[in-house]
Amino acid sequence: MTGLALPADLDETTVTAAAVASFDNTPDPRLRACLSILVKHLHAAVREMEPTIEEWEQAVDFLTATGQKCDDTRQEFVLLSDVLGISSLVENINHRKSPSATEATVLGPFHMTESPQRELGESIDEVAKSEPCLVTGRVVSVDGTPLRGAGVDVWQADEDGYYDVQRPGVLPPGNGRGLFTTDDDGRFCFTTVVPSHYPIPTDGPVGQLLLATSRHPYRPAHIHFIVTANSHLPVTTHIFVADSPYLDSDAVFAVKRSLVRDFRRTDDADTATRHGLPNPFMHTEIELVLEPARGEGSA
Repeated sequence: MTGLALPADLDETTVTAAAVASFDNTPDPRLRACLSILVKHLHAAVREMEPTIEEWEQAVDFLTATGQKCDDTRQEFVLLSDVLGISSLVENINHRKSPSATEATVLGPFHMTESPQRELGESIDEVAKSEPCLVTGRVVSVDGTPLRGAGVDVWQADEDGYYDVQRPGVLPPGNGRGLFTTDDDGRFCFTTVVPSHYPIPTDGPVGQLLLATSRHPYRPAHIHFIVTANSHLPVTTHIFVADSPYLDSDAVFAVKRSLVRDFRRTDDADTATRHGLPNPFMHTEIELVLEPARGEGSA
């Protein structure tokens, strides 16, 4: 015996407090608080589930495989966050904004490459296999003031349900993507194709999780937007195609009724000529409303 006074043995009733206390000297108070909360809830979940050693090893293997599936164009951890509803929860917590502001929704796993800068009216469809669709919109503040020079970052799947990064060599890089700047009236427009609903990637651990839980992997058809403007809070959002399948069961819990839009076949020869489109053509319109940053007035 060394004569040292050893602490009492840790057991299932005391290990949580010891793990929380181990972070007491963390210099960053926010990190200390987050780790303490995380440890408490993880330990509570383990106590409730009482996993076997084999089950815990399977959980660790699942997380390891999730990390190994990530690369420059694939983010399996974002996908896992999405299908567990955590991405949606985080977005909603961080966008408790004015009821008149555009609702936020998930970023998704495919905002992995920079959108090419494009001129207003330009097409983001570089393959042109389907009937073109005109998307017109306006970015405004909550009081209706147009936001000139706002950035509108757009990305979407094609008519077959694929993003450019999913089919390298088939779809050119940047297909379905564009970064636009609004005009003096806060307006933007571009041509594209009506996107298809599609399954999220199922060739990794997240797909195995969905299969094991008898959940479908599908997302309704949509177009992504990130909108930014001076002195305003940015918003990450979608518009959803009104008649798309899976609006009522989106695999990543992102659908909001205010974001559903009709994509209509439109007979308007003047607009078709102005945008170089056949007449009639598909068309949808959206107003994206930003809330002033705290302490800022409308721009």
